[in-house]
Amino acid sequence: MQVIITLLIFVALCLVLNQMSRKHIKYSNRVFTGLGLGIVFGLLIQFILGAESDVTAEIMDWIDIVGKGYINFLQMLVIPLVMVSMIRAFTKLDHNQSNLGKIGTGVIGTLLITVAIAAFIAIATGVLFNLDGAEFARGAAENARIDQLVERNSEIADLTIPETIRSFIPVNVFADMAGSRSTSTIAVVIFSVFVGAAYLGVRRHHPEEAEIFEKIINSLHAIVSRLVTLVLRIAPYGIFALMTKALATSSISTIQTMATFIVACYVALIVMFIIHMIILALFGINPIQYLKKAANVLLFAFTSRSSAGSLPLNIQTQTEALGVDTPTANFSATFGLSIGQNGCVGIYPVMLAVIAAPAAGMSFSDPSSWITIIAAATITSIGVSGAGGGATFGSLILFGMLGLPIEVIGLMVSIEPIVDMGRTALNVNDSIIAGTVTSKAMGNMNQTIFNDPEALVEPEDDVDR
Repeated sequence: MQVIITLLIFVALCLVLNQMSRKHIKYSNRVFTGLGLGIVFGLLIQFILGAESDVTAEIMDWIDIVGKGYINFLQMLVIPLVMVSMIRAFTKLDHNQSNLGKIGTGVIGTLLITVAIAAFIAIATGVLFNLDGAEFARGAAENARIDQLVERNSEIADLTIPETIRSFIPVNVFADMAGSRSTSTIAVVIFSVFVGAAYLGVRRHHPEEAEIFEKIINSLHAIVSRLVTLVLRIAPYGIFALMTKALATSSISTIQTMATFIVACYVALIVMFIIHMIILALFGINPIQYLKKAANVLLFAFTSRSSAGSLPLNIQTQTEALGVDTPTANFSATFGLSIGQNGCVGIYPVMLAVIAAPAAGMSFSDPSSWITIIAAATITSIGVSGAGGGATFGSLILFGMLGLPIEVIGLMVSIEPIVDMGRTALNVNDSIIAGTVTSKAMGNMNQTIFNDPEALVEPEDDVDR
């Protein structure tokens, strides 16, 4: 009866969200309502039924149909989104292709530089909050998570840096399209770059065939974008379910114990976000105007916790609200999914490394420790996917390179959803920053669009049609 009653309440709250949709209440308001309902409902389940009770576990199995189902739908779209967006970037290049190398260099350079800065900020914040050598309690959930990580780490522990880089190269692109490897996303990006380069060659010598291919890619882009719109319609319900589970099953005492780590993470994330704004200002771009234009996509990234799910809105925001040229927007948003993620590689894994470093004999009074971790994090940031589990994979690679004990990664299972919201928003922001400053530096940015206060992109424009 407890299971049935709780699920009936869950369904009733979903109907509330559905009624809001029928009344055409703003999409972002529906998303935040789902977030708020999930927090309150999850806490009530925990206080009434208990975080580790069998009843709660059975309830979460049912609620996972909505929560994990939403995540699975987003993951389903990652490879098609990446492939179509990257190839489309080539089809949108003008016939003077001399800018291609400059766009790629500008975007990738910005992503790698910012992730190195993020790693520095993470170390400094971790030391400031005395996290180096900190110890945290281990419960049943943490022990189970550590066992999973040990098994997963055995698959990548023996990989050298050259072997890791070599794993980015697609051997069987169809297998990578199925996500068979942890580096499948970057492999698909590389394959798409080759397809795009081949298209440019065909366009020079056989323009008629190239024109047909371009129309096919544009059609595929329209179809994939519509698929994203369909998935975004369930985002309020998915976010509601995910937050319900996160709050219902997380140990409050564990969260309280790790409050210092959570605060330190968000301090580092906010500082890095401010640095992003400073970078914009250095390129002559108004940070306040930028925030007004990018707020919707950043809020969506924060609530959805999916860099990949934010990809279409990311590109649309750059081109239609910020005035970034289409090729640069597609390059930065797509490369940003697998290179230089400031939150999931620059901040989070490095802060975990600060905790584990003393166990490996590393001292932060020695500048070489800082340089080693920053360099390792920058290298690690190449190939980490923006899909689910990217931060964990990045942490395992970083810890393997530094020879750190991976148990620390598993200790964060209870607070992962809380930190993941902020780090996802920062990931999306750094990809937009890369596109914006590259477009500005190359003189391709449309200042009229950027300065137009009416040029905004809101997800509900498509979601409600």
